[in-house]
Amino acid sequence: MVRKFMMLFAAAGLTFGAAACNTVQGVGEDISSAGECGEDVLDGRDC
Repeated sequence: MVRKFMMLFAAAGLTFGAAACNTVQGVGEDISSAGECGEDVLDGRDC
């Protein structure tokens, strides 16, 4: 019983860890895109 609980806990941790990694990566891409847009505006171009 304890072994099943530990396996479930480990699987849940891996799942949440993978989801968090994707979320952080997405935020980084959004910030990068906003920075590029800001540079375009400063250069007189549209986003």
